[in-house]
Amino acid sequence: MSTKSKQRSPWFWVPSLYFAQGIPYVIVMTLSVIMYKRLGISNTDIALYTSWLYLPWVIKPLWSPIVDILKTKRFWIIIMQLVIGVGLAGVAFTIPVDRFFQITLAFFWLIAFSSATHDIAADGYYMLELSSGDQAFFVGIRSTFYRFAMLTGQGLLVILAGSIETFTGLQPLEVNVSAQQSAAKEIAFNPEDFQITKEQGETRFVAPEELNVSIAKVKAATADSIVQLVNQWNIDHSFYTAEETLAKTERVSAWKKHVSMPMENLLKRVFNRQTPQLGAEVGNIAIIPIQLANVPEADETLVLNFGFDKGDKSIKLTREYRFEFSPKNWDKPAFAVVQLDSKLNKPTQASFIGRSGNITFAWSMVFVVIAGLFALFFLYHRFILPRPESDVANKEQGSGVLKEFLQTFASFFQKKQIGVAILFMLLYRLAESQLVKLASPFLLDAREIGGLGLTTGDLGLVYGTAGMIALTVGGILGGVVASRNGLKYWIWWMAVAINLPNLSYLFLSLFTPESLWYVAAAVVVEQFGYGFGFTAYMLYMIYISQGKYKTAHYALTTGFMALGMMIPGMVSGWLQEIIGYQNFFIWVMICTIPIFLVIPFLKIDPEFGIRKKE
Repeated sequence: MSTKSKQRSPWFWVPSLYFAQGIPYVIVMTLSVIMYKRLGISNTDIALYTSWLYLPWVIKPLWSPIVDILKTKRFWIIIMQLVIGVGLAGVAFTIPVDRFFQITLAFFWLIAFSSATHDIAADGYYMLELSSGDQAFFVGIRSTFYRFAMLTGQGLLVILAGSIETFTGLQPLEVNVSAQQSAAKEIAFNPEDFQITKEQGETRFVAPEELNVSIAKVKAATADSIVQLVNQWNIDHSFYTAEETLAKTERVSAWKKHVSMPMENLLKRVFNRQTPQLGAEVGNIAIIPIQLANVPEADETLVLNFGFDKGDKSIKLTREYRFEFSPKNWDKPAFAVVQLDSKLNKPTQASFIGRSGNITFAWSMVFVVIAGLFALFFLYHRFILPRPESDVANKEQGSGVLKEFLQTFASFFQKKQIGVAILFMLLYRLAESQLVKLASPFLLDAREIGGLGLTTGDLGLVYGTAGMIALTVGGILGGVVASRNGLKYWIWWMAVAINLPNLSYLFLSLFTPESLWYVAAAVVVEQFGYGFGFTAYMLYMIYISQGKYKTAHYALTTGFMALGMMIPGMVSGWLQEIIGYQNFFIWVMICTIPIFLVIPFLKIDPEFGIRKKE
């Protein structure tokens, strides 16, 4: 059995092993962001808490000796796949519960630590089981299937969630708003004046099909008062929650008072995002009542995302509306406020649309599917993975391994130019680390707050499918050209490639195109540049890791890579919510500058990376 297993072709396990390695990473880093956005979590909380999930990949070198000392690499691979499956099932079954955000984050932490441990074991197993020639041959195969995992997580699984949302949703709700030259009426908010619609038969949302608004100006204080009354009504009747309910505890109040709030106020002044003065005038507003025709099923919550669809953008909603209708509040109307641009002086119109779906159920089913997939991985690799003779536990040599491990740290930080190398690893993806956290929220957010208003399915198609294909093509092309001229020749071009295409998101925020083709084109350009430019980063990590302890040193470089993604990503959501999407993408472009100041100080062997002809 051992001989038969030993002779098994790597084709039987290399593709599946590295596909399994990529899935939990993309779920924790990307899919969780999309899920939390669809479930109504703020950009600030999404960016902050999901960025912390990078930590296991940052510190994984600290427990890599344990994988060497205890048991075998094969054992760790199989057990971690089982634990990851359990964690995914935990996410699936806790999405519908109260305090789901905190509970699912705990399971994502479990998945993240298990995935980082799986990475250590899988890479070690790969080097033990394959000869140096086979390692070189299959390095492209493992990278390809790792990218397939990215494609699956960012594309297919998001499309699946969007399809389930659409299947479980009600008929779209459409409201046409016309701005007309007519006498302005006094604005008042009287919820009791709206008749409650109750019908028999098919459940559906009801709202006025046509709404006329007089072209006029009102005092900012009056408009603000009406908007606050509407928001308070919606909050009191659980149509959505106040942002303050995610609220900070007493432990962070000092931070808010002395650091966070002063910075927010400064940024708002700089970017002119202050609330208008009370004496100012703003465009006229109108109130849209939205009702549910009949009671939903017990314990069912229907989510309605209501936002701009098409027409003149001078007519907009005062905020992003995500209503939740349940058996407890279905017999009350929810309200949205639409406002005209204060500079509007001619008749025009715009259409708004509400799309519904059981978002909680959709994402629960997605994670059930992924958990089932990892159950299959566990069973498959339990019987398929060979048992290398060199894959043995090192209990007898544990103290020696630990001593050797400590020496790897000292030798790493004694390398020439290590300070410049660390700066390079931390700054090369400074802009990308912030962009990646807000790319999906930007594409999903309503147009009223600067987003593009894509559906979940559209996001999966544009960002997860077209974008991932472009990323893969860019990565392959980067590897091909680097093998011809070497890292030193291409590092400047690749630094430009990973940074300059970030302009695509700035252009999208400026022009907010309605055509999905323009959005897809911009995403494809950015992702292609990222794939091409990331090649230089990977090659430099290999270059700086050369030497006696190259495996351990490579693990350390991946830790710095994760750290460079984690810290900027943590504050990106907070910053975007203060300065808006357009200014945030300008900030992203500013963050591309530091790496170009570091590259001139790098000393790279001109021959490194060039493929030698036999």
